[in-house]
Amino acid sequence: MREIAIPVLIVGAGPAGLAAAALLAHYDVAAVAVSRHPGTANSPRAHITNQRTMEVLRDLGLEARVKTLAMPKEQMRHNVWATSFAGPELARMDGWGAGPERAPDYAAASPCEMCNIPQHLLEPVLLAGARAKGAQVLFNTELIEIAQHGEQVVALMRDRVTGEDFVVRAQYAIGADGGNSLVAANMGIAMEGEMALGPALSCWLEADLTAYCASRPGALYWMSQPDPVLGLQSATFVCVRPWTEWVMVFTYDPEQSEASLEEPALLARARAIIGAPELPIRIKAVSKWTIKRAVATSMQAGRVFLAGDAAHRHPPTNGLGTNTSVQDSYNLAWKLAMILRGKAGPGLLDSYNEERLPVARAVVERAMQSVYDMQPLGEALGLAPWQTPEQMAAALEPLLATTADSEARRAALAQAVQLQQYQFNCHGVELGQRYVSSAVRPDVDVAATPEHPGRDTQLYYHASSTPGASLPHAWLSRGGQRCSTLDLAGQGRFALLTGASGQSWRDAVEAVRDALGIDIAVHAIAAAGDGAAAECEFIDVDGAWAAQRGVAEDGCVLLRPDRYVAWRSQTLPADAPAALLAVLNAILWPEPQDC
Repeated sequence: MREIAIPVLIVGAGPAGLAAAALLAHYDVAAVAVSRHPGTANSPRAHITNQRTMEVLRDLGLEARVKTLAMPKEQMRHNVWATSFAGPELARMDGWGAGPERAPDYAAASPCEMCNIPQHLLEPVLLAGARAKGAQVLFNTELIEIAQHGEQVVALMRDRVTGEDFVVRAQYAIGADGGNSLVAANMGIAMEGEMALGPALSCWLEADLTAYCASRPGALYWMSQPDPVLGLQSATFVCVRPWTEWVMVFTYDPEQSEASLEEPALLARARAIIGAPELPIRIKAVSKWTIKRAVATSMQAGRVFLAGDAAHRHPPTNGLGTNTSVQDSYNLAWKLAMILRGKAGPGLLDSYNEERLPVARAVVERAMQSVYDMQPLGEALGLAPWQTPEQMAAALEPLLATTADSEARRAALAQAVQLQQYQFNCHGVELGQRYVSSAVRPDVDVAATPEHPGRDTQLYYHASSTPGASLPHAWLSRGGQRCSTLDLAGQGRFALLTGASGQSWRDAVEAVRDALGIDIAVHAIAAAGDGAAAECEFIDVDGAWAAQRGVAEDGCVLLRPDRYVAWRSQTLPADAPAALLAVLNAILWPEPQDC
């Protein structure tokens, strides 16, 4: 039987698997990703792409390409609640940091903007990026079984075109094989939670709704249309291509006839919700799926790791699915690269589970809470499937006209809409993930300061250089050109940021490079007007970095290859080389934990 030997096997070629393949290739690690499907995603599926994921794509050199294909932030702006596209609008709110109140927060947090790129457009970009860097990606290739034997992971694969079976032997494997992960099952990793909260349907369709959307552009339109013949027709319309391509999403009662899911019924529902009975509509694809709330008991089993939906499954609320999946791979890939190049010990990999499993749990709970937070919207609208058309009209009347209880009903609706900030402007959840693990060295010489003065930690992102936080973004000047602090880190290597008089830290880094044989970038950032600024490549012209760095000018901030703060020193220690060497040894060569 044919055999393939490869350092890393990636099972699955969705966002998590393709991101892992691209990142490992970017770090010069040979990997092969396999997928039982004939190609990348054949329908839109996930779409919201947040700033942290765009930063990963920036590190891969793919950000510009994604932006050319994506719906930009300005067109994502509105969430609209209405009886139909052509009917009365009931409420509207700004989302994804696009409105005037939240736009400054999002602009200050990152050099990257959120965008709306459907999965069937994002995956080919990741695939092309991975292959361009040398990764192998094999479609029509199915995992039959996978097991660990000593220091090897052995997988039996099948070519679904030829029927040939073959074996892949790898040093490590990543299970990115989705919500029914065979990798997790073969590794004996259980899921905790609920695997069947209810069925849902996505209908990808073409319909020109420019007349209804151009003046109120948005990524999501929430419709509840009382139809005298069909009854209550509710759905969310997700914009795929402005304003002619959509995914109509709705839940349904499985106890009722499946006939409602056939094409004539779907066209009737779409036309009722749009409010244009004669509108040409073409259905491109229909898929059923199940709402889940589940997290793996572990994201690691020896030499095998879970990423993406294989480890965490939740409703699409908050748009966290693809984002969390890509960020799983960003956390794991550099650690595998360090170990495979002999620059770190296997204990470093324990930090993957330590760091990402709490994130997975928090993301699942946030997505579920957003589902619960939508219930007040339904109560404020007063609509229910069991009502007669007359009862539905009576329920909506206070919201559409002036009646005795109009003010109270509109206030209730406004309050329910405001609660959706936790779904559509949840900036702290999107960017504020903190790591606590053996790969983060806590402060010992930096005075504690209040982290979140007076601001909700889910709604608002608080940039910090605290170890375990992601590197704060600040604009710097480099030869008269604008440059983000984020561009000083990443690229598969550690980076150390210090002040204008940073020669001692440069000397320390040189000593550590020689001792450990690892690549560490050193960047000195000078304040505008500093006498030493002429010697520095980067100038903190407006003091934005000084306000966030959390250390003195002769201190330093050490960054991991995933741009998370590994350690910081308030000032220059008496023996900087020894201090830096001790920190990196503790991160890269920890004692492995029992799995």
